[in-house]
Amino acid sequence: MQLGPAPSNALPGAGAPPLSPQAGGRRRRARRGRGDLVGFWGHLGFFLGDPGTHRAPLGSGWRRCLRGSSRPQVLPGCVVPTARQGLAQLWPLLLLCLGARLLHRLPLPRGGKHAGAAAGGLLALHHFFGAQALWVALLSGLCVLTLLLSRARAQRGLCLALAALSYLLMGELHMVDTVTWHKMRGAQMVVAMKAVSLGFDLDRGAGGARGEPSPAQVLGYLCSPGSVVFGPWEPFGAYLRSVEGPPLSAAWARKGLRSLGLALLCLLVSTCLAPFLFSSLLPLYGARALRRSVFARWLHAYESALSFHFSNYFVAFLSEATATLAGSGCSLHHDHLHWDLAVSRPLRVELPRSMAEVVTNWNLPMSRWLHTYVFQTARRLGTFAAVLGTYAASALLHGLSFHLAAVLLSLGLITYAEHALRQRLAAIFDACVLSKRCPPRCTHRHKDTLWVRALNGALGALALFHLSYLGALFDMEAEDAVEEQGYGMAYTVRKWSELNWASHWVTLGCWVLARLLR
Repeated sequence: MQLGPAPSNALPGAGAPPLSPQAGGRRRRARRGRGDLVGFWGHLGFFLGDPGTHRAPLGSGWRRCLRGSSRPQVLPGCVVPTARQGLAQLWPLLLLCLGARLLHRLPLPRGGKHAGAAAGGLLALHHFFGAQALWVALLSGLCVLTLLLSRARAQRGLCLALAALSYLLMGELHMVDTVTWHKMRGAQMVVAMKAVSLGFDLDRGAGGARGEPSPAQVLGYLCSPGSVVFGPWEPFGAYLRSVEGPPLSAAWARKGLRSLGLALLCLLVSTCLAPFLFSSLLPLYGARALRRSVFARWLHAYESALSFHFSNYFVAFLSEATATLAGSGCSLHHDHLHWDLAVSRPLRVELPRSMAEVVTNWNLPMSRWLHTYVFQTARRLGTFAAVLGTYAASALLHGLSFHLAAVLLSLGLITYAEHALRQRLAAIFDACVLSKRCPPRCTHRHKDTLWVRALNGALGALALFHLSYLGALFDMEAEDAVEEQGYGMAYTVRKWSELNWASHWVTLGCWVLARLLR
């Protein structure tokens, strides 16, 4: 489905004179970057008309609405076109997920249900990626073939990890051009994560993967329409439970509609509100102002980070909706079925206790995957090596992107230094100031006193400082060509140099302080 630009009379500012440099800067700030740090939000470019995509659902039409010079003029002309065209692009995927749900309720052979799930997932991939969906299908076929050939081995997880990683690296370096590969990176990552988790679960006899799954089961799992495009990652056992066809209910419908509504709300905030958050307070859209004022540069960084965050929440809630509609994401509590799938917790990211809490709540399924299949495996090498290894594995899954690797490895250093410092402060003051919230019956003497709250608040503000610094790399004023090819080393160094490498210096200071307090 190809969506053309909106009619010229549908949006304010149509027929306006050419954009001035400052207005053009505002337009670029409003268009979304490719952001795919620890999840699946790289697909947002399809919804906001990234140049070079095979379709532009929110192309020139919604950008015309940004020709106004003030936020009050931008919001009315941006909200309706963004929501309308976003839904127009999403409805085929939602119908495919609903179709898979109904198919699983029919009294069909299980092989037919798995084949139907795989077919629905391939149709969803074709809807978003066109003929390029073949590359995702090839990765799925490679994983199935690798699993079949490694049945006699005890290291199927390692074999699948090597096969998937080799395919991803070869695809990015030799087989496909960079722009095309970046479009599919999120879907490739989801398939690779599913395959690796299935291999390790088969080795361990865990995760509901008991016995030898058939090729139809594996292909249905890898290409399930509820998760193949936007995620989330789900274990093989969760997919098998969805195929068994949990009963339709009002709770299931409410969960799907609620997640879809929250996804659209986050899309509107990311597109129409966050890029103009401080425009009425400070002239953040001029390069001269940014060079003159340190305060303005940090507000600019926070603005970029907030817009990027809400693009992640959009994809997180959308993945909740698609997975729920396809029948995944339910749990059994006291013989009652609860539709309680959670992919992200925005409040714990925007008002964080610590960076460790941010990393965990940014993308809950991926955090669980990294902890189970990477961190626990590498923990025998030491905590520091396991932390860096986990972030390195995440960087490799996201592709050969310097700025993503820089952000992820910086996150690893920040969370390690923060953990070490807070651990020492908790021991010295005998207080609940660890990176993660203490259980109700912890042994600390000081639990919820005023000074403990103040100290946790100050450390939470430090986490916001780090988030703004890291989010500055996802600047909406970046040129289109830069976003298509990926942010390089020069861009990363320049953006962090503008902020004087402040977060890295603070991280070093926290680590030194933690060492001195021993």
